[in-house]
Amino acid sequence: MKKLFLSLSLLSVVLIHAQLKYPEANKSDVIDMHNGIKVPDPYRWMEDDNSDMTKQWVEAENKVTFSYLATIPFRDKVRKRLEELWNYPKYSSPFKQGEYYYYFKNDGLQNQSVLYRQKGLGGTPELFLDPNTLSKEGIAAIGSLEFTKNGKYLAYSVAVAGSDWQEIYLMEATTRKKMTDKIEWTKFGGVSWNGEDGFYYSGYDKPDEASKMSKQNQFHKVFYHKLGTPQSEDKLVFEDRNHPLRYHRVRLTEDGRFLILNISEGTSGVELRYMDMKDAAQKDFKMLVPGFKTQAGVIDNIGGNLLLRTNDNAPNYKVVLVDPKNPASSNWKTVIPQAEFALQGVGTGGGFLFANYLKDASTKVYQYSYDGNFIRDIELPGIGTASGFDGEKEDREFFYSYNSFNTPPAIYRYDIKTGKSSLFRKTKVNMNTDQFITEQVFVNSKDGTRVPVFLTYKKGLEMNGRNPLLLYGYGGFNIPMTPSFSISNAFFMEQGGIYAVVNLRGGSEYGEKWHKDGMLDKKQNVFDDFIAAAEWLIKNRYTNSKKLAIRGGSNGGLLVGAAMTQRPELFKVALPAVGVMDMLRFHKFTVGWGWTVEYGNADSASQFPFIYKYSPYHNLKPGTSYPATLVTTADHDDRVVPAHSFKFAARLQEYNVGSNPVLIRVETNAGHGAGKPTSKQIDEAADTWSFVMQNLGMQFQDNPGDVAADRGKTESPSSKTDPSSKAQNSPKGGEPSPIQKAIEARSGKGEKPVPPKKAF
Repeated sequence: MKKLFLSLSLLSVVLIHAQLKYPEANKSDVIDMHNGIKVPDPYRWMEDDNSDMTKQWVEAENKVTFSYLATIPFRDKVRKRLEELWNYPKYSSPFKQGEYYYYFKNDGLQNQSVLYRQKGLGGTPELFLDPNTLSKEGIAAIGSLEFTKNGKYLAYSVAVAGSDWQEIYLMEATTRKKMTDKIEWTKFGGVSWNGEDGFYYSGYDKPDEASKMSKQNQFHKVFYHKLGTPQSEDKLVFEDRNHPLRYHRVRLTEDGRFLILNISEGTSGVELRYMDMKDAAQKDFKMLVPGFKTQAGVIDNIGGNLLLRTNDNAPNYKVVLVDPKNPASSNWKTVIPQAEFALQGVGTGGGFLFANYLKDASTKVYQYSYDGNFIRDIELPGIGTASGFDGEKEDREFFYSYNSFNTPPAIYRYDIKTGKSSLFRKTKVNMNTDQFITEQVFVNSKDGTRVPVFLTYKKGLEMNGRNPLLLYGYGGFNIPMTPSFSISNAFFMEQGGIYAVVNLRGGSEYGEKWHKDGMLDKKQNVFDDFIAAAEWLIKNRYTNSKKLAIRGGSNGGLLVGAAMTQRPELFKVALPAVGVMDMLRFHKFTVGWGWTVEYGNADSASQFPFIYKYSPYHNLKPGTSYPATLVTTADHDDRVVPAHSFKFAARLQEYNVGSNPVLIRVETNAGHGAGKPTSKQIDEAADTWSFVMQNLGMQFQDNPGDVAADRGKTESPSSKTDPSSKAQNSPKGGEPSPIQKAIEARSGKGEKPVPPKKAF
C-alpha cells in the first residue's frame, strides 16, 4: 500500500447553516492505495488524540454542540424528568460466598453501584466495597469480582474512565482489609483462583504512556500471581511469541482438576488446551479443541472428562462429553443434542446443567442432569430475558434476574430441587410501566429473510403514520439483542415515542448461521435487514421518514453510519455512538485486530472491495442532505478509538447540505460505555433525547398521561402479530445497568464466553 503525503491546508470556520458554524478541520491530502484505488484520508491527523490540533478541534466541536443543545427550549425539563426516573433503588441478584450473601445496590443516583453483604437473606446489610470512594468524579468502576471458594479472599478489578485497562486488587473478605497486592495492565482475562495461594490472570506488557489508549495491543500473556508478592515476581504461564494478535485466558474447573486455556484470534472461533493438575508429569498444555474454525467452551468436568458447549457440526450449539486423552471430535459423546433454538450458554449449580436458549430472541431455560437427562422446562415470569442460572455444586438455590422492554428488572429465587421460582425483589420505578405494551413483528429483508422486530409503546397509541419512532440495532459478533428494560427508553415512550429493536443477522438469535450471514462479505445483509425494518414500519403506518430516528453503539454505530450513508432520505435523525466508521483502518488500533474475523481486513486484496463498499467514513458523498446527526464518543475509549467518530463527523460536516444539524458530542473522562458514572449517563441521555425530540418535531409533555385514556383504545394494523400471542409482557439499546454489568463480570462457574467477544 503506497501513501502519498501532499500539502496540509488550513480551512477557516465556515457558515454551514444560518444557525450553526462548524469548526471545519484541517485537511491533509493523505492518499492510501488499495487494489490500485486511491483512497483519500484527509483527516488522518485526528488519529493522534494527544495532538494539540486534535484537542483544539474537539474543544471547538463540543462548544458548537453544547451551544446548539442549550437552545433547545425543553432540554432542562428533559434532564429533570430523566433524573426523576433514574432515581430509584437498583439491586443485583445476590450470590453466596462463604457465610455471606453479596449483592450490588445503587440508591438511585450514585455514580457507581456499591457492593454489600449480609449473613443470611434476612441479615443486616453491611457495606463491603464502595467504588465511589475511589474517584472524586465517580469514574472508577468495578470491572470483575472473584472470591476464593470459601469466601476468604476477594480479587476485584477496577477500570478508570471507562478504559479497558484494569488493575486488580485484593481484599481479605473477613476483615475487609485491603491487601498490598496490585496487578497492572490487565485486559480481557479475569481472575481464576488456585485455592487460596494465588490466581491466574491475563495481561500485556506495560505500554507507552502516550499511546496506551490507541496503540495496537500485542502479545497477550497468562501469569500466575502468588499472594503477598509483587507483580514483578509473577510467573509467566503462557505466551505465544509467534502470534502477537491472539487472546489467551485460563481458568480452573470448579474442583481444581483442570486448567483450561482458551485461545482466540478474534471474536469467532477458539482453540482450547488443557492441563491436568493431578498429573504431576504434565508441564505443558495439551490440545483439547484445535482452532479456530469452531466455537467451544468448557462447562465443567465429570471426573477426568470435560463437558463442552460447541457449534462443531451444530450451528445451534450442543453439549458434548470429551475425554481429554482422546479429544478428537469423532470420540465425543453428545450430552445435550442440538435443538431447534440456539443454545446461548450453559450454567451449572446444585449438580445440574442449565441450558439457556433463545426462542425468537426471548429466553428459554431447561434444566438437565450432568448425563443429559431432561429435568424440566423452567417457567419464567414472561417473554423476556432471564439471566443468572449459575452457582456451585453444593448450592440448593440461586437467584436470577428477569426483565423485558416494559418490565423493570425483578429478582427471583430458584429452588433447584423443586424447580419453583419465587419473587425475591421487585424493582419499583417512578413511572407506571403498565402503560406500555410490547409486540413482536416479522419483516422480510431484501433477500426474503424473515427478521424479528420488537416494538414497545403506550397502549392505545394510534398507528397513524405520524408517531416518533426510534429504531435500534446491533447486528454483529454473535451477540443477541434480547428484551431488556431501560429507564431512558421508557422516557421516550412516555413522551409518545415508539421504541423498536431489530434482531439483525450477525447476532446469535438463531444460531451460528444467523451470525455468519451477517459477517465478512455478507455484512451488507445486516444493513439490508435494518433498512427493511424501517421501510416496513413506515409502510404499516407506525411512523414516517420525518419521524424516524436510528440508533446504535459500537458495532451498532457502524450500522447507523452505513444505513444513513446508504439511505440518507429514509431517516430524519441518526445517533451513531462510539461507532467503527473507518473500516479500512480499524485493525490498526488497540484490539481492533480481533474484529477482522468478523469484518475482514482491508489490507487483503480479496476483502477490501466489500469492506470499502460500506465503510461509513468512505461512503459519505458531497452535496448530500444527511439526517440530523449527533455523533457520540469519549476521549478514553480504547476499544473503538474516538478517531473513528472524529473523522466521520468532520467529513459529514464538510459534505452535508440542507438544514439538518450535524454535531459531535465528545465525553471527557469516559470510555466505550461500561462503568460510566450515573451523572454522565443522565447528561448524555438528556442531550440525546433533547436532540431527537427537537429534530422529530416533538414537544416535551409535562404530564404525558395514558394514551389509551386520552385517545381511546385503537386497534393495531392487521398486519401486526397479535400482542397477546407474542411479547405483551415482553434490553438492548438503553443505558447499561452498572449493577448488572458488574455482577455479570464476576467470574462464576460454567461455560464462559471468549473475553474479546464479550468485550466488543
